[in-house]
Amino acid sequence: MSHPLGVVQIVFAPLEAPAAANRAKTLGFDHLDLTSRAADEDTGKMAGPLALPVVDRFTAGSPRPGWSTGAPPEGDGMWDRAVRAFRRAPGSRIEPWPGSILNSIAKIRAFLAEAPETRLLLDTGHVANWGEDPTELIALATHIQLRQARRGVPQADEGDIDFGRFLAELDRQGYRGALSIEYFDLPELGYPLDDPVAHAVALAERIRPLL
Repeated sequence: MSHPLGVVQIVFAPLEAPAAANRAKTLGFDHLDLTSRAADEDTGKMAGPLALPVVDRFTAGSPRPGWSTGAPPEGDGMWDRAVRAFRRAPGSRIEPWPGSILNSIAKIRAFLAEAPETRLLLDTGHVANWGEDPTELIALATHIQLRQARRGVPQADEGDIDFGRFLAELDRQGYRGALSIEYFDLPELGYPLDDPVAHAVALAERIRPLL
């Protein structure tokens, strides 16, 4: 099965969505995931057209149906509050990450059992960073972001993810969601990276022949 390959807007930060979409199209990507508030949160529509279609929109606020939201950080009562919030927004996606309430495969499965209409945004880099295999979560995902990583290292050129095996498993399981590459330079959050664009392009060059 052939899978279109997109990229996340944050790769091109600080470019806003229109400029990021132009750059992504020039680099051969098929779609863009938005990480800014370039889209209206009520309608999900852009103020104007982009050079590429938008597949996913991320909001840092409350979960919204059809949008992705990061899992909240670990803390007293955070699990129960998140379950209630996502139950109120069926069809929204949650993104697990190290340091969040969803920092293991077991916790992800438990959360989705409590909020069964929630969808999973699977970031391969986050899962590899906390030391597990993202392949185990494919069946739960409706959107996947691709990044190479390894235990304790959130972004890398070489890491623990065998993307050949991962993509073959997508086909075996009949995955029909989108694939987008994501790297980011966020030193203020503990994720510094020189040249996320170069990392994204390099991973795309490795992955495209496998799609």
